[in-house]
Amino acid sequence: MESRLDRLEAVQAMLLGIGQISTGCTDISEFVGAVHRALGRIMYAANFYVALSDREEHTVRFVYYVDERDPTPDPQEKLRLASPEQSPTAWVIMNRRNLVMTGDESAAHEVDGHAWGRGTRAEQWMGCPLLDHQHQALGAIVLQSYSPEHTYSEEDQALFSLIANHVSNALQGIQSVDRLERAVHERTALLAHEVAERRRAEAVQHALYEIANLSASAVDAEMLSGNLHNIISELIVADNFLIALYHPETHEFSIPYFVDQKHAEAPVKRFAYGVGMSSYILDSKQACLHDSASYARLVAERNMGEPLGSVEIASWMGAPMLVHDQPYGVIIVQSYDPAIVYTEADLELLAFMASHVAVAIARMQADRAVRVAKERLEQQNGALNAALTALRDAQTELVRQEKLASLGRLVAGVAHEINTPLGICVTATSHLVQELKLTREEMAAGEMTEDSLQQFFDIIDQSLRIMTTNTQRAAALVRSFKQVAVDQSSEDIRSFNMKAYLAEVLLSLQPRLKGRPLKVEVDCPDEIVLDSFPGAVSQIVTNLVMNSLVHGFTREQAGTIRMEVRLDGGQVWFDYSDDGAGMDQETLAKLFDPFFTTRRGQGGSGLGAHIVYNLVTGPLGGSVKVDSAPGQGLHYRLRFPQSRKQAGAGAAAA
Repeated sequence: MESRLDRLEAVQAMLLGIGQISTGCTDISEFVGAVHRALGRIMYAANFYVALSDREEHTVRFVYYVDERDPTPDPQEKLRLASPEQSPTAWVIMNRRNLVMTGDESAAHEVDGHAWGRGTRAEQWMGCPLLDHQHQALGAIVLQSYSPEHTYSEEDQALFSLIANHVSNALQGIQSVDRLERAVHERTALLAHEVAERRRAEAVQHALYEIANLSASAVDAEMLSGNLHNIISELIVADNFLIALYHPETHEFSIPYFVDQKHAEAPVKRFAYGVGMSSYILDSKQACLHDSASYARLVAERNMGEPLGSVEIASWMGAPMLVHDQPYGVIIVQSYDPAIVYTEADLELLAFMASHVAVAIARMQADRAVRVAKERLEQQNGALNAALTALRDAQTELVRQEKLASLGRLVAGVAHEINTPLGICVTATSHLVQELKLTREEMAAGEMTEDSLQQFFDIIDQSLRIMTTNTQRAAALVRSFKQVAVDQSSEDIRSFNMKAYLAEVLLSLQPRLKGRPLKVEVDCPDEIVLDSFPGAVSQIVTNLVMNSLVHGFTREQAGTIRMEVRLDGGQVWFDYSDDGAGMDQETLAKLFDPFFTTRRGQGGSGLGAHIVYNLVTGPLGGSVKVDSAPGQGLHYRLRFPQSRKQAGAGAAAA
């Protein structure tokens, strides 16, 4: 009884010890080792190991392993987790249950001569799963004995299961601390990198500021180059430094600045373009980095003649000084010391600095050019003032002439458009005069009948309506011209019924359609009312119909012109089509170009479709597309808002 109490006290002490060890230990292997030593004080534990699993990677690693017969695996090596049929450790982890077996029971699991597990078969094997708070497997803790003298009783098994539970809790805490420490370490490293990058950026910014000051204060290239060397040396190792300036007028390089550990002076002060590495850099127009081998190979392959300077370099890089592809020279930095090897980051920095140096040199050259130009300007000030006065007078005259030319083009356009309604009125008047003459003759001869009189009245009614409609159109065009002349809107916005308005426009076009075997179909609901520019709609329909008459059909050709109007969400869908001649894709691409026509001198002005496009995309605020193919007519798709009141208000406010 006393021995049992002693053992329970030892177990209790061990469990308390596990808790204490876990709070002060961050290394899993160290913690499990302490558990092993404490476990050995209450039961046989000569062969003991702990395996931790990774559910996502489906791997296992033996973080602690002590065995009398089998070798110790690498605690950091991740092994693929076997199936429960292949390994008792995997069985415990996958099933999350305790497992106790004898050597005979282990042998009974052999399949095709393969043992259950990889190690030496034990006389007794005891394993418990390590479970987290969600009852998910963290791994397994195992005790085994190779001697029949040392076996585990049911009490040992119960104690081992209890200890496994405490070890699971402790491991979760240690793993959480480990993950936190790794996160802190990674974040610290990231912050250190950010700080280093920020310091580097600040150093680069300071260097650029100094370069800008140099370009404003330096009076010659030698002073600029010396100070520039000092600035770049603060960012990279530049014990061997060269600046070569390119002179496009002579196609030569000059070396205003040269510092080298092996040569006191530059091999040459001036050399032709095409010689040396400076020419190679300007040819490639990009920064280059080479080690000793690639540098020697490049010199040999390019056949650059006698090298200018030493070729026994350890690392070399050069960058062109370019402003919008205009070359100003090159910067070369090289190292003879194998311990100093330049990196791509150094190359990027050198290229970055070279581009800003090129801007500084260009600014200096521009400043010198400005000073020279200023002196010349002061000498020619009187003559230039006179020329400026003459130029202003000429400019004023050109503006006046352009206004007159613009007004003339407007007058010509208005006259062209007025010609149609006035011609229709003349035709209608002539037709009315002829009918009146015939009616008088019929009346004088006493042959007048009620039907002929009614027919005459119909002709008068139709002619007057045609004349009224077209005179109103002509008046609207004149009003439009007057309003444009004073820089006002070409026509007011008003509400009108689309179907009725289309009927009026087609009525005005009746004289043009009369005698032609063409059928005009209009599909428009009665209720569509627009708040828009009726003049623009009238002009569009007129131009489309006239284009069909002039270009789509011959005089005697039968055909159909169709207009379909629909309303969709505040947008008017106006489709116009004819089944006339059509056109190929090359001609179709030029349809809306001004003054483009396929019937020059035969009734085509080249303005009809162009005016349609401008009216749809301008006053109506919409879009127009057209499809066609030879022999398949034209199909216009016009889309524009039902209401243009806001656009009209905005135009008035402007």
